Amino acid sequence: MHPGIFAAKDPHRPAVVMGGSGAVVTYAELEARSNRVARLARDCGLKPGDGLAAIVENRPEMLDLAWGAQRSGLQFTAVNSHLTAEETDYIVADCGARLLVTTSLLADLAARLTDPAPPSPAGQYRADPGGDPSRTGPARRLMIGGTIPGWESYEDAVAGLPPDPIPDECEGDFMLYSSGTTGRPKGIRRPLTGAPLGEYPDHPGHWLRELLGLREGDVYLSPAPLYHAAPLAWSMGCHRSGATVVVMERFDAEQALCLIERYQVTHSQWVPTMFVRLLKLPGSTRTRYDLSSLRCAVHAAAPCPVPVKRAMIDWWGPVLFEYYSMTEGFGTSAIISQEWLRKPGSVGRPLMGAPHILDDDGRELPVGEPGVIWFEGGSPTHYHSDPGKTAAATNARGWRTVGDVGYLDEDGYLFLTDRASRLIISGGVNIYPQEIENLLVLRPEVLDAAVLGVPDPEMGQQVKAVIQPASPEIGGQALAVRLAEYCRAHLAGFKCPRSFEFTAQELRTPVGKIRQGPLREQFGARPGPYRAAPE
Repeated sequence: MHPGIFAAKDPHRPAVVMGGSGAVVTYAELEARSNRVARLARDCGLKPGDGLAAIVENRPEMLDLAWGAQRSGLQFTAVNSHLTAEETDYIVADCGARLLVTTSLLADLAARLTDPAPPSPAGQYRADPGGDPSRTGPARRLMIGGTIPGWESYEDAVAGLPPDPIPDECEGDFMLYSSGTTGRPKGIRRPLTGAPLGEYPDHPGHWLRELLGLREGDVYLSPAPLYHAAPLAWSMGCHRSGATVVVMERFDAEQALCLIERYQVTHSQWVPTMFVRLLKLPGSTRTRYDLSSLRCAVHAAAPCPVPVKRAMIDWWGPVLFEYYSMTEGFGTSAIISQEWLRKPGSVGRPLMGAPHILDDDGRELPVGEPGVIWFEGGSPTHYHSDPGKTAAATNARGWRTVGDVGYLDEDGYLFLTDRASRLIISGGVNIYPQEIENLLVLRPEVLDAAVLGVPDPEMGQQVKAVIQPASPEIGGQALAVRLAEYCRAHLAGFKCPRSFEFTAQELRTPVGKIRQGPLREQFGARPGPYRAAPE
């Protein structure tokens, strides 16, 4: 399955609709635009297996590029547009991109990227200007919506190219990068098959069609950035199914409800922080929109607090489908609303691969006991240019892990506890930040919360909560005392934060992951100015 099938069948059907601007790309247009990208790649000398990188905000061209790379057998790397120039340079060099595309909205970032050597013949790598022969730059750098010195016009580059398929079409794949919470991010690479276009395994598309009832002509809402794995893969899965993808330029809770009503959205994908924002809308706003078209709301990326998910089911009905997975594709579990109501807090039973819970010595743990989650089976992947990291994620039995912690119950349902890298050890006792964060976000004064372990001379570490208040003026000692009392009423004493910080900054990435590195750098060295009780 691929978009060309639906372009031939129903060329005027919308493939992409932008939620804010209302811009529409039909299936015929997506077919033509992605074919021009594939021809551009070949004209630049890119062959199957080569890399195309995009630093692009949510806009239609991101999916043109993704499909152009997919149909020409390339490795497509979507780069987080919020990274620094140094971080972006690293990913572009590491992935070996021979074609790099960005936009005029990101011109400030583009201007700070390392300037490659002078132009070379099409398709040739350009040597690193610093003189390191092991580093190379893209053969061409293109910009959408304008140009700056050192960048060519994307529109000019594709304008004269034919809109029909290249003769050697074959399946590519995307190679996205891990979040890099410990060291440099690593590219997650799957072996390319070189199979004819239409034979991609497409697990999200299969799940959408076979488990979630997505039908040709249905409408899928994607409110998260397309540079992340799930929004990109599931949107492309929808295109392989003949559905319309409504892409939000950026998430806004009320706009999301408006789009569901306006476009009669049938399927959607969320992260728990989006649910929290939706639930904190005024009651009159929440009831203003007709959401009756919504048949399935997929959510993933982080554990969802039990009260939040229960409230969403009460509001939207039993349409929530939760899955747990990772960009690496080591394994997947999933759970529908009816099951979850019997097993609140679970992320379900295996959908791909078989989970095992192991202790630090590699021994399998009994039912109900938390340990590191390892998957047997799953997709064949490795960390690009880092065999050491690949080996560290694999045990002697061939099982693989990303370091998440959880347990299995007596019925084989998986429950997540936290990431091993976030574990706080205070006085020899393990404390999992996720549990505390889930509690704090239920308070009306709290927009979001992140929990860190900070140095403590007696206990080794103590718990600190970083709070993004619902409004900037309410943070301070009085709120710290109220939140501390609230935690003491609902948590064991050793889990309660000993201090609080307040910030107006976003604590999570747009797909719901805690910004661990920046938060540790900013707040992780001291207990914090606001104590859990008045001094």
